[in-house]
Amino acid sequence: MDAVVVGGGYTGLSTALALRAEGLSVAVVEARTCGFGASGRNAGHLTPTIGKDLPTLMRLFGHDRVASLVGLVELAIDEVERLIRVHAIECEYEAVGNVIAAVHPRQFANIDRAAAAARAFGLPGELLEPDAMRARGLPGSFLRGYHEPHGGILHPGLYVAGLRRAALACGATIFEESPVLRVEDGQRPCAHTQEGSVRGRVLVIATNAYARGLPLPAPLPAYMMPAYVQLLQTAPLNPAQLAAVGWQGHEGLYTAHEALESWRLTRDNRIVGGAKHVRYGYAGRVLPDADADVALRLDAVYRRRFPELADVEITQTWGGRIGFALDFLPVVGRTGKANNIYYSMSYAGHGIAMATYSGRMVADLVAGRSGPGAALWARRSLRLPPEPFRWLVFHALNGFFEGVDRRVDRLVG
Repeated sequence: MDAVVVGGGYTGLSTALALRAEGLSVAVVEARTCGFGASGRNAGHLTPTIGKDLPTLMRLFGHDRVASLVGLVELAIDEVERLIRVHAIECEYEAVGNVIAAVHPRQFANIDRAAAAARAFGLPGELLEPDAMRARGLPGSFLRGYHEPHGGILHPGLYVAGLRRAALACGATIFEESPVLRVEDGQRPCAHTQEGSVRGRVLVIATNAYARGLPLPAPLPAYMMPAYVQLLQTAPLNPAQLAAVGWQGHEGLYTAHEALESWRLTRDNRIVGGAKHVRYGYAGRVLPDADADVALRLDAVYRRRFPELADVEITQTWGGRIGFALDFLPVVGRTGKANNIYYSMSYAGHGIAMATYSGRMVADLVAGRSGPGAALWARRSLRLPPEPFRWLVFHALNGFFEGVDRRVDRLVG
């Protein structure tokens, strides 16, 4: 085998597709079923977001470096749309863009900063005053916004299932229900499972936040913090309920909070949304995917954003792990004794675009080419501190973000 890919989500499957296009034989080894992790359970927003947000990136890195990151995520959206088109993936994709929305006038400055940052890089977009928000048919709780037209909304489970079918069709081999117990480093790295082993010239770590229990090669464990987010889904809205909430457009919504909320309307008129409340287990300890207290808090957020839908019940809540780096940027590169173990991870909740494009980035690295992904792999990745300092860093950042957001939400009522 030329390449062994550990992990069958967006990262692993897009890598399989990209390496097969290079003529390499590929085996994907997945602990559960493809898309079991964040790839199949995310909120379904394809956005041109990389890092925490564009204004923060500009403050941290300056115009020239951020320009390369912006160009990269724009290419990533194009790659998602290309794969959907070329492989005829039926995933309810709607290329309607997304709206960064303010829920209180105190957030209007955030909207202005987002619009100004987009203009600084020549990105398309439209500042939406309240009348324009209503004209687009967006719910009344979202007062003012900035429309990012590139991207849209999709069904994440159908998308990852489509990538799996495409990878199989192009000749990749997929081993599911095969947890990797050990990665053997060396000239021909190997993924060992209970049932057998797969060895290749190169090995790709594509597990993102689901690497717990897998001894990763140094320095990968120091680059990413697994955190837990949670989502909800409502019963289908009938025409009267849709009219009451005023949601006639299908643009995705994510708020101008520090810890973002996201909301979208599905093909069958359910509201999917949440995130906002993030959890972390000390030393990466595995937590329950869904937390009852977080579910109650998200229920309250949903009722606050959509007061017209008091009679619409929440039918499902779920959660899972996403990966964060210290600077919120994806971590891409290679390691190992023979420099032949590749990795892409830490998408900070914006993984549909960047995890999909990771296939192209890994293929460039394997082939020894430069490429747009050099904006990530050529930088010095920041290492997270060891415990207990990592725990303290998480709670300091999360406490600050939640404090800012609570002050806004108290004003909303």
